[in-house]
Amino acid sequence: MDRVLRLFWEHRKGEKNPVKTECMSGPDKLHEECGVFGIYNFDKSNIVPLMPFGLTALQHRGQESCGIAVSHNREVAYYKDTGLVSDVLTPNVILGLSGEMAIGHVRYSTTGGTGRENAQPIVSKYKKGTLSIVHNGNLSNGAKLRDELENAGAVFHTTGDSELIAFLIARERLHCGSVEEAVKRALPYVQGSYSLLVMSPQKLLAARDPNGFRPLCLGKKENAYVFASESCALDAVGAEFIRDIEPGEIIAVTEEGFRVVKKGEGTAHHCIFEYIYFARPDSVLDGISVIAAREKAGRLLARQHPVEADLVIGVPESGIDAAMGYSLESGIPYGRGFIKNSYVGRTFIKPSQNDRDLGVRLKINPLREIISGKRLVVVDDSIVRGTTCARTIRMLKNAGAKEVHMRVAAPPFLWPCYFGTDIPDREHLTAVKHTIDEIRAEIGADTLGYLDLNSLHELVGSKEYCHGCFSGAYPVRVENGNGSER
Repeated sequence: MDRVLRLFWEHRKGEKNPVKTECMSGPDKLHEECGVFGIYNFDKSNIVPLMPFGLTALQHRGQESCGIAVSHNREVAYYKDTGLVSDVLTPNVILGLSGEMAIGHVRYSTTGGTGRENAQPIVSKYKKGTLSIVHNGNLSNGAKLRDELENAGAVFHTTGDSELIAFLIARERLHCGSVEEAVKRALPYVQGSYSLLVMSPQKLLAARDPNGFRPLCLGKKENAYVFASESCALDAVGAEFIRDIEPGEIIAVTEEGFRVVKKGEGTAHHCIFEYIYFARPDSVLDGISVIAAREKAGRLLARQHPVEADLVIGVPESGIDAAMGYSLESGIPYGRGFIKNSYVGRTFIKPSQNDRDLGVRLKINPLREIISGKRLVVVDDSIVRGTTCARTIRMLKNAGAKEVHMRVAAPPFLWPCYFGTDIPDREHLTAVKHTIDEIRAEIGADTLGYLDLNSLHELVGSKEYCHGCFSGAYPVRVENGNGSER
């Protein structure tokens, strides 16, 4: 029987979660989702030292917790905790683990709490052995599914929906001959988004939901196969990109080699906000360069919302590439309008308005010598509630900006997301309650322009993408909080 080693830091029991909302994230910035990373090494040498590199490359996708599960000679060990990769996967932890196969995860919660119990990987002991999974996404039928399973006697140890997937796979494994077949039989029960890695003591599987909401790709490093949420993580460990996992596809890597368990038969509806904000600029998702998509958004903004100005600046970091595109298209010079403090962590609690204002200034500070007396075009990725944007504009004007023309590289948010983005309910979205001119007045901009919804397809060269948070038109039917569907 496989032995599961619980490797938690006992001296950190009772410690408060060290990861809080980043001061620039605030109530007006969306949080990233999660990132998954996994390696299967055929030459049986230890691949654990590579795991922190791959996960650190995905750190932008989640900063609340991280962890890894490792298989060596059919024994599984795991370690997870709250904190950044560098805080959790310390040298002592890495030296204490060894294996030829591993999966890892960085997390930001969209379903479930932020505590250690919801950190991933989910490692479960069941009748057939040990099952470990990591999951990026959100199950739109998660609440209903949990209720049905609990009514049938299931007991769950976490409040996230990833454990539901683990339970379903374990249940199906009791009635079929392999983990591959169990995954294939379990996934039709779930709806929503999932990019999933599943590890048994001998096998590594990767699966992507039929709509391909969240990214997942495959690479190769010498005798090892590598799976990652984004191609930048392959680069970080020196792996060669092979291809993206297709929507609806299931892949298995075993001692016998690599094989496709289920062909991709879904219709791609990639999350458009991956390209606008979530993914790292140096990643390529489903054949599309993220930085190229963002520069295209800036060019479109310049055509749709031209203005006379002296300088284009971007709000670090997610607005910079779109600002470059705006500058190239408009001919207005691009300038560095802010200095970003790269050493500010995510531990600042902001109970008051004054504290929040200080938090923004601590994270970024305007370059007075560059912006004073200038008419500025300021480009950011999105506006949720408008509060952070208002503080940024106020900071620029206090530094001497003559005019501030706000340009947003996304359409207005009008609907929540059910597939893994923490877009609030409609009553918290400023674009639902206010006209664009009212938002402009509220945030203190001289003019305000959003990217046109009908031009989003130009970012990715296709109309097969999910834009439900902007349009209310989702690729699949989803359950609302009251149990109804739309």
